[in-house]
Amino acid sequence: MGKALDVVVVGGGIIGLASGYFLTRNGKRVAVLDKGGFADGASGACDDMILFQSKKPGINLELTFESLELYKRLIVDFDDSMQFKNLGGMVLIENGEELAIMEQFVKEQRSYGLDVELIDQKDARKKQPFLSDHIIASTYSMMDSQIDPFHVMRAFEKQGSALGMQIIRRNGVIAIERLGNANWKVITADGTAYEAPAVVNAAGAWAPSIATMVGAVVPIVPKRGQIVLSERIPPIGETNLWNAKYLVTKLHKGSAVTLSAEEVELGLSLAFTRSAGGTYLMGSTREYVGYDKSTTIAGIKGIINLTLGYLPKMKDVGIVRAMAGLRPETPDGKMILGEHAGLDGFYTAAGHEGDGIALAPITAKLLSDLVCGNRIERTLDELSPNRFGEATNE
Repeated sequence: MGKALDVVVVGGGIIGLASGYFLTRNGKRVAVLDKGGFADGASGACDDMILFQSKKPGINLELTFESLELYKRLIVDFDDSMQFKNLGGMVLIENGEELAIMEQFVKEQRSYGLDVELIDQKDARKKQPFLSDHIIASTYSMMDSQIDPFHVMRAFEKQGSALGMQIIRRNGVIAIERLGNANWKVITADGTAYEAPAVVNAAGAWAPSIATMVGAVVPIVPKRGQIVLSERIPPIGETNLWNAKYLVTKLHKGSAVTLSAEEVELGLSLAFTRSAGGTYLMGSTREYVGYDKSTTIAGIKGIINLTLGYLPKMKDVGIVRAMAGLRPETPDGKMILGEHAGLDGFYTAAGHEGDGIALAPITAKLLSDLVCGNRIERTLDELSPNRFGEATNE
């Protein structure tokens, strides 16, 4: 007989801890199991953005609005700022083709309620006086915000534990079995068995291997993201920065925007965000290298050179750390959230790629509502794990 619970959550990153907290708050007996230590996965090697401007109009943008509001409520409920900041963001435009595409994209985002605008070179330099002269324009949204992943995870852990949530680390799941009483038995590396009617697969880039244990298919692939951290310096301008080039190539596959060999090979794009400690996070790469979490000279050099191309002033700033995490990517760029057909009580909440920080609260709330049978005001069919076809392997 395993340890009796209502829900076993597999994965102790930000999605797993948030899910555990919301489930526990809804009265469930929950254990969160993780093979590593605190923040060992992607949640500990990422930026801190609740980023709106990268989202196409649709469910990802809608959920980001909802997640931001949830964060604001949690800050009050937890009496913890979790280092939330609202510096706004700019997407830097380098040529006429990018400008034309971003004009249309901004128009579409505004129709969805995003407070975003195009600003000319002069106004861009007012907000970011150290920009390279080749930047011809920029988008700007004050809605882009940030929150510290480590503080968020600690807050979910603290609040969930106070309500009875168990957290078991450095003891990975090695098997999941279906019992005759319709419960699931989850077995960890030390031989401990946990029994519950519901299991949540929140294992991020490792979600496919957890799904395989029950014969389910979760089409997630790991995408390595390298970032570097600057020394502590005075603020560089008012806002956080991204470049339009990568976004434009995603929006328009046939775009004539030219990517360098390095940008293609490493999946390089600019991200430049000021952390709560006065350092800057700079990135990032998007590399298909399996489960290799190593940082590389090529990746670090690429990020530094890319940053200098937009902010030459950074040449005088020291780099103190480089890190890499594995972003869980789905085929259609949307998270996987829901119960697997034919596997009653087995849920997946994974596949956020670079939006795990931004979408953690809304993901966890919706997941908890699904498990608890609460009314959900929106349809989640386009996030369902069953949208990819066959749900189980024969």
